[in-house]
Amino acid sequence: MKAFILAAGEGTRLRPLTLDRPKCLVELKGKPLLQYQIDALRAAGIHDIHLIGGYRSEMLSSFGLPVTVNPRFATTNMVYSLFRAREFFHGDALIVYGDTAYEPRVIQALLDTNAPLAISVDEGWRTLWEGRMANPLSDAETLKLDAAGDVLEIGLKPESFSQIEAQYMGLIKVSGTHWPALAHQFEQLPNRERVCMTDFLQSLIDDGHKIRAVPVNHGWLEVDSIADLQFYESPQLDPALFQF
Repeated sequence: MKAFILAAGEGTRLRPLTLDRPKCLVELKGKPLLQYQIDALRAAGIHDIHLIGGYRSEMLSSFGLPVTVNPRFATTNMVYSLFRAREFFHGDALIVYGDTAYEPRVIQALLDTNAPLAISVDEGWRTLWEGRMANPLSDAETLKLDAAGDVLEIGLKPESFSQIEAQYMGLIKVSGTHWPALAHQFEQLPNRERVCMTDFLQSLIDDGHKIRAVPVNHGWLEVDSIADLQFYESPQLDPALFQF
């Protein structure tokens, strides 16, 4: 098992903190977000970790991990960044968002599923979102599941909480046998340079691929703004939401 960490983002909403570093190196409680991911992966037994950088990618070299660079990070999205590393797509792997901190148990829950394509989802997401913002629906995305726990819909703008059975957490498991299908899907997309990850996942679902949702409660923090950092570092953060 290997992991690809998507760490190309500039993080404009985190300025001025990202004027001199990529988003993944912004610190949460004195520790870069990227280090949280590396530590969680290693705690789950994953040591083959590949970084995919873009903005200020030279700063990633200090972690001593292989780095693939997307030089077009400013005009492309994370799916395009991921496929910059396609020569390394062999064997089972996790795809990890670079702007998120995870507890090791979240990683382990995803590893424990035998589904060839799977994503982590947080059933207790609303508590975290209500702490982060006045209107949780303003930044949430739809997620609908079938009776077997496979994803039917992901990534749309919700009109009500009833459209959100859980929240996608930016963690994907891919079986080694499914890399060709993902590559084929990517090549068929007319907007592949700008497609976001949830739209890519939805396109796979629409073409008949099953994506299993692996539910957890809490255990992750998504960092999009300075307000997020302030909330996570404040006494208001319930320790049940994330164990530092």
